[in-house]
Amino acid sequence: MQLLDVKWPLIQAPMAGAQGIELAIAVATAGALGSLPCAMLNAAQIQQAVTQFRQRVNAPINLNFFCHKSPATQPQQLQQWQQQLQPYYQELSATSVHNVAERRPFDAAMAEAIAPLRPEVVSFHFGLPALSLLQQVKSWGSKVIASATTVAEGLWLQAQGVDAVIAQGLEAGGHRGHFLNDDLSLQLGTFALLPQLVAALNVPVIAAGGMVDATTIAAAMKLGAAGVQVGTAYLLCPEATISQLHRQALADPQRNPHTALTRVFSGRPARGIVNRLMQEQADAAIPDFPLAANAIAPLRRAAEQQGNSDFSPLWCGQNASGCRAIPAEALTRQLVSGFQR
Repeated sequence: MQLLDVKWPLIQAPMAGAQGIELAIAVATAGALGSLPCAMLNAAQIQQAVTQFRQRVNAPINLNFFCHKSPATQPQQLQQWQQQLQPYYQELSATSVHNVAERRPFDAAMAEAIAPLRPEVVSFHFGLPALSLLQQVKSWGSKVIASATTVAEGLWLQAQGVDAVIAQGLEAGGHRGHFLNDDLSLQLGTFALLPQLVAALNVPVIAAGGMVDATTIAAAMKLGAAGVQVGTAYLLCPEATISQLHRQALADPQRNPHTALTRVFSGRPARGIVNRLMQEQADAAIPDFPLAANAIAPLRRAAEQQGNSDFSPLWCGQNASGCRAIPAEALTRQLVSGFQR
């Protein structure tokens, strides 16, 4: 709370493609830390969003960026991937497009563009940027936090000078934040990873993955978390920008959609609700992140126009029981009661 200058030690997880600034504003209004996912935005879009945030709420903001290494062009792999998907294109009468939103790693140009914004918090996924860029961010007075999926990653982040580490448990929705090792068997669930990171690190540890209600939040705090990061629980809020099909999948009567890790939508492991494309292409040779996404986008668009979510990334954590179709401010106030237990 002192580090991030918030009333409640809760961070709204930045969810690229699932939210804009409205969700961040609602969460910040309730006294928690609102986040803006920036990896798929250009500098002008980020500046506009932050300006809107500053006009509507007097609170800190978290700007989140990816730190992946841009892969080589991989023309052969992309051609093979496109051929692998051709039967779906024919089935859906989909046509290729070239204006797919990019996922860009944080670089010097972006640092220069957001420097005037002086964000109170900057968070990173897939590691950290170059040391010179990291020092630049810290020179603004911004607090830096980043995701770790193993104790080794947490120790590495601490050695680079982060202010806090996010313990991203294996049950978390969306993209895995691993960066030291691609072996998913090394990654742990939140309640196994969290206490190990707390014991190993000197910086605050933030629990992420399975934080869906006051009870799970209270449990994380008892295990030594300094705060929590919540994502999936916000997806049914009106401020989220997910499709109606995604909302329907989340609102399944069983309230616990079947999720799995998949590389099919982007080229990098991410957790989402299992659908046809995930099942049928589980063993496919998929281009590296983020190149795989370009060939999927036309399929997603065509299928969704037909009321079909079998080609959409339905990002979701393993526990969707906390999803509520209520305003995000109200949901945040329910969640923070976990800090009082």
